[in-house]
Amino acid sequence: MSARFQPVRKAVLPAAGLGTRFLPATKAQPKEMLPVVDKPLIQYAVEECVASGIENIVIVTGRGKNAIEDHFDASPELEAFLERKGKTDQAELVRQISNMVRFSYTRQKEPLGLGHAVLEAHSIIDGEPFAVLLGDVIMTGTTPVTRQLVEVYEATGEGVIAVIPVAREQVGLYGIVSADPPVERGGRQVYRIRDLVEKPSPEEAPSTLAIAGRYVLPPEIFDYLERTEPGRGGEIQLTDALRVLAQEKGLWACVCEGKSYDAGDKLGFLQANVEIALENPEFGGAFRDWLRTLKL
Repeated sequence: MSARFQPVRKAVLPAAGLGTRFLPATKAQPKEMLPVVDKPLIQYAVEECVASGIENIVIVTGRGKNAIEDHFDASPELEAFLERKGKTDQAELVRQISNMVRFSYTRQKEPLGLGHAVLEAHSIIDGEPFAVLLGDVIMTGTTPVTRQLVEVYEATGEGVIAVIPVAREQVGLYGIVSADPPVERGGRQVYRIRDLVEKPSPEEAPSTLAIAGRYVLPPEIFDYLERTEPGRGGEIQLTDALRVLAQEKGLWACVCEGKSYDAGDKLGFLQANVEIALENPEFGGAFRDWLRTLKL
């Protein structure tokens, strides 16, 4: 069976960055473990994978990231303690975290770019198509964004990335796609990508469709990553490999349903906390009432 028709069973979550934008909070803990309401940031991406049918998640870690592995590992002592205290619901909650999906880990010894982090998962992916989720981006919606991308991949046999429309004055904050007019594939509106431009000026931007931190890619992307020359700062960028993939094999952009939070940015992190808290069935109403009392 060719890789083109293999199911998407694996996902890569790069989590080796230093998290410098959140210092001093990230001096001694991974950015990915910062809480968004009642869950660490990276757990939202893991839950999206599970809801999308992913069976094996490869987390790319680095120095000081042991807390990520501990969080998704079994915790029999904690579970037993909670059971003894009669807190069976909490014990089951802890148990479910380690049983959600199969986890694999690989280390990125130096922070040499997103492309290099993905490349570190090459041997574990083992020739299969796979998803990539940036753990500091939270995407919500009725159908998980990764599932939407998988449906497009299954319809086309080609790589696909999630994009979101942004204001033209904001294009300089993102990678922007240059694409053909939209067509329908896999029940989704998609665009054939011609090129990707990293953080263009508003005048030079070929569109206002910004790369949103979700990808489903064929295994051939590793060939392009291995050939990609390091750029600024000695980093290997995933975008550079995607440009070649788009030109030689084909790559789609999908405007996915749902809302996106850039929780790797302080403002986006605060927005995610507030809006996700407001949707919480347990305390969202009370939180909304309290917000109304603030004199802003």
